[in-house]
Amino acid sequence: METSTDYTRPYRPLPVSLFNRAGRLARRLGFSDQLDIGRMIAAARRRTGLRDFGDEWFLEPLDVLVRSINREARLTPLGMRIQRSRIVSALATRLRAEGLLREHPEILEAELGKVIVIAGLQRTATTTLHRLIAADPRVRALRSWESLSPVPLPGEMTHGGPGPGRDGGGEPRRRMREGKRAAAAIGYLAPDFLAIHPVEYDAPEEEIFLLDLSFMSQSPEAMMHVPGYSRWLEGQDHAKCYEYMLTLLKVLHWQRPGDCRILKTPHHMEHLDVVLDVFPDACIVQTHRDPKRSIPSFLSMVAHGRGILSDHVDPAEIGSHWMRKTLRMMERSIAVRSNAGAGVFVDVSYCDLVADPIGELRRVYDAAGIRFTREAEMSATAVSARDVKNRHGRHVYSPAGFGLDDETIDEACAFYRREYRIPDEDARSVEGERPRAPGDG
Repeated sequence: METSTDYTRPYRPLPVSLFNRAGRLARRLGFSDQLDIGRMIAAARRRTGLRDFGDEWFLEPLDVLVRSINREARLTPLGMRIQRSRIVSALATRLRAEGLLREHPEILEAELGKVIVIAGLQRTATTTLHRLIAADPRVRALRSWESLSPVPLPGEMTHGGPGPGRDGGGEPRRRMREGKRAAAAIGYLAPDFLAIHPVEYDAPEEEIFLLDLSFMSQSPEAMMHVPGYSRWLEGQDHAKCYEYMLTLLKVLHWQRPGDCRILKTPHHMEHLDVVLDVFPDACIVQTHRDPKRSIPSFLSMVAHGRGILSDHVDPAEIGSHWMRKTLRMMERSIAVRSNAGAGVFVDVSYCDLVADPIGELRRVYDAAGIRFTREAEMSATAVSARDVKNRHGRHVYSPAGFGLDDETIDEACAFYRREYRIPDEDARSVEGERPRAPGDG
């Protein structure tokens, strides 16, 4: 199976089409389904039985996001319902986290151990490298089900005891079931998306979902057309949302401790200065790939993702917005690195990772000061053998589908390629076909 390139006509299962048709009729009859912050806060409080959010600084980014969704995103009725559910769940998580930290303030004293941060551009093998490192039993990574619900639910914890998984306490089965349902829902709503970025409930996942809980991340502009929110976000100080992410990582560590932690999201490239402030001893890994291949691949991923929530997907707008955004990420990351100390960063080439994944892993471990054990090697080899290319279908894409071409991308990104000596991949390859690898996420 090949992924569709008809981005303006998103796939719709019949029940979804019927739901959206009924929702549009209700809109014409005067029933509003626009997001309302007060009602979503009330829903989160009813769901949890809790009221105290602690510091409510997050209400400003939430307000900007909600206004942008209501005014600009043009979501389907189902898309609006999905966003409402996501926001209510985020608010409920913040309420539960505040309650848990009041009961167990010792959580904030947790030490995560050595932190490795993968901060490469989208579609440069960040997911591949993340999963290889996360296979090491000593390393803790955020799991997909944890990203949706990082705080224990009522009934999971032993009375007065430490978190789940530490001494036979309650198991997070309900949260895992919810993760399975969420992964299945994506496969149902957008089967092509799984060919681009496999979603598995227990696989390592990006902590951008933890940043989403502060309503300050790149997720909304990837999932929706929200230019007002995007402009506002670029002018903000991101320290508080990263500090809250660290708090949630400590909550996760309390439940499932480990010797070290692997983090990964391309979002970090835009805020490496904040990353180093919050994680001053982190080893930062930047993955690199020919932008002529990585950028169109990501644009296709964005287009398929937006099609889940909206009938109005504009490939040219996606190309323009994310080309500018990618250049911003390149420029900001280079500026931070120019002032960083020696040994903080390590670079990994997509081509080198494809050719010798174990050798590149060993190099990353050495840079991070972590022993690369035989068990780590065997675990990574098993993951590499399992996560084979095209196992969910063949991802087909072209820059022309987004109003771009190889020459335009090459010229715009020339400074970045020079900085990291990024090789020019075979331009004669068939559209969408790339060197064999476990994946290019």
